[in-house]
Amino acid sequence: MTRALLVAPPGGFDQVSVTQVETRAPGPGEIRVRLHASSLNYHDYAVVSGMWAPSEPRIPMADGAGEVAEIGEGVTEFKAGDRVVSTFFPSWLSGRAEVIGFETVPGDGVDGYAREEVTAAATSFTHAPKGWSHAEAATLTTAGLTAWRSLFVDDHITPSSTVLVQGTGGVSIFALQFAKMAGATVIATSSSDEKLKRLRELGADHLINYRSNPEWGRTAWDLTGGRGVDHIIEVGGAASLAQSMEAVRVGGHIATIGILSGVSAKLELVPMLLKQFRLQGVLVGSREHQTEMVRALEAHKIRPVLDRSFPLEELVKAFQHQESNKHFGKICLEF
Repeated sequence: MTRALLVAPPGGFDQVSVTQVETRAPGPGEIRVRLHASSLNYHDYAVVSGMWAPSEPRIPMADGAGEVAEIGEGVTEFKAGDRVVSTFFPSWLSGRAEVIGFETVPGDGVDGYAREEVTAAATSFTHAPKGWSHAEAATLTTAGLTAWRSLFVDDHITPSSTVLVQGTGGVSIFALQFAKMAGATVIATSSSDEKLKRLRELGADHLINYRSNPEWGRTAWDLTGGRGVDHIIEVGGAASLAQSMEAVRVGGHIATIGILSGVSAKLELVPMLLKQFRLQGVLVGSREHQTEMVRALEAHKIRPVLDRSFPLEELVKAFQHQESNKHFGKICLEF
């Protein structure tokens, strides 16, 4: 038996409890992992808070990092003692995206990683970056990979590219770090001048406070000399899409990732036709994408920005901290 958290239908913070779940030895092609960390994402919040309520009792959290305790027959990629990090879509190993929705996603359609131990297919994990803590590695499954895919799989940024990132959540900060790794110019937006200063310290070249400058799309356009932004990490959703469309260059790319301000928005088709940009939905990435990202992180010595860690049993307090919007970077669980 091992300790785990459980969210009962219909979800909500008052439906979270600590429980014990069975553990088992790995079968062929499986590994048993002692988990030590997870990190919070908006998707996890939606499940636990009841916004996207589970239909049956569910162990939450899509991100999990830990150490291989035991390998099953036929596993050659890992050995006991290896540090590993989970994948968001255990069945999407490589190639084009074919998964729809969250039926196979740990913490949503199947049990996740808010537990101390798990046995799963070896392909449900990749190696973690060498020298990283478990908490650092746990930030990669959702936030890190979403930013990586947006910039280097669905688009191909270069030192001549301009990238715009919105806010100071995990995806946006990773995107800032990845863009600077590639030598690109970064425009960063936030409603907080204090957070904008921290984004400057991370390498942002231009800063825009979207609360004091609601027409920030035109400002971003002007900052590029009237050329427009090559790539936009769109996490705001309904409230920010129009400004992203104002900022993007002709033939540019808007990676639609977040729904922080709502799940529906008015889409003006004429600007889209005139600018001929790509508006593309992004839902994390494949195991192959994650392996490529880990190699790049090791080569370029990038480390994630961690805000604060909570013990496993304080998951609700961690989400309440997320609700406060005072965090900068990733909120983690360490256990």
